[in-house]
Amino acid sequence: MKIVDVTTFPLKLRGDDVYLGAATRDNPEKSDYYTRPPWRSLYSDRYETLLVRITCDDGTEGWGEALAPVGPEIVQAIVDRLLTPALLKQDPRRVRPMWTRLTGLMRERGHLVGHQADALAAVDIALWDLAGKAAGLPVHALLGGAYRDTVPTYVSGLPVATDAERTALARNWIAQGATSVKLHLGRGVEEDLATFDAVAATGMRVAVDAHWAYDLAGALRLGKALDARGAWFLEAPLAPEDVDGHRELAAALVTPVAVGETLRSRFEFKLWLQERALDLAQPDVGRTGITEAMAIAEIASVHHVPVAPHHSVGLGVVLAAGIHVAAAIEAMPVFEFQPGPFPVANRILTRPLTGGPGSFHVPTAPGLGVDVDITALLEDQ
Repeated sequence: MKIVDVTTFPLKLRGDDVYLGAATRDNPEKSDYYTRPPWRSLYSDRYETLLVRITCDDGTEGWGEALAPVGPEIVQAIVDRLLTPALLKQDPRRVRPMWTRLTGLMRERGHLVGHQADALAAVDIALWDLAGKAAGLPVHALLGGAYRDTVPTYVSGLPVATDAERTALARNWIAQGATSVKLHLGRGVEEDLATFDAVAATGMRVAVDAHWAYDLAGALRLGKALDARGAWFLEAPLAPEDVDGHRELAAALVTPVAVGETLRSRFEFKLWLQERALDLAQPDVGRTGITEAMAIAEIASVHHVPVAPHHSVGLGVVLAAGIHVAAAIEAMPVFEFQPGPFPVANRILTRPLTGGPGSFHVPTAPGLGVDVDITALLEDQ
């Protein structure tokens, strides 16, 4: 069994206006990419991602996906120019040796992070998909077995304008089986607390994602107030480079501090874990790949830190990969459910994923348990 072809598909798919377009209408100078203050990151008004299909000489195909919410063409170039030549004629079942080989290509140049890591993640996911299909087993079985048949989830975001509307939307999710929600905030301590209180009054368990918006003093004020309210966790409170600040904050709060979506490797997580700068690890499989996500989970277990995989605006392939990883980690309290991308994710799959606001069913078919509808994804752009 040898790899004979690697094909990349950069996608920019239309989605639900509530979750993308409505959040951007107040930006009159919006181009393809824009910021949404107080958050600093670039966003797109489409669901952008990169799919990778690896084909073997026996016709078996494996699918991977990189988390590339802006500029999927950049990640595509890395896969096409740097990774594909190293993949051709290789045995896809040797996933971990391939990971070692591929990560070594740019390692001394510091490229275990950023776009290179995203490209590596897509290829790694496709290799695990191939390995599972070759063995006739789901990926979670190759990872040592699933601890659970369903993965508990929380709803990520209530993307409406007022607290009254957020409360109504939260109640709607409760009616669909949701019990937990993460609020995307960072707009100031008092405003964030008012939103927290309004949504918590519905009975949902509430976490706060501050999107790196606070300095240490502000994060301490917010965190202490969340302690008093019994908040679930506080995600990304400080600048993502500030390990020392997160350590000080985590030591001062009862509310767990969650970090991980910006980190790509076990080496980065090792520092944060050794420094006790996080209480909940959140690797995103679309940025780490499956191989590295499992390594991160092992390092986290040594420090007795649970792993709640982050899931951003990736589509069906990376969502399936994240569910397999979440199933195979012992101390895994919850997985992120993104309401906006989910119907788009299923639109490009021939076998839709099942579950949603309360939990996901763990796929049982060989590999990732999903197949991509090429026609649908190309027509949707």
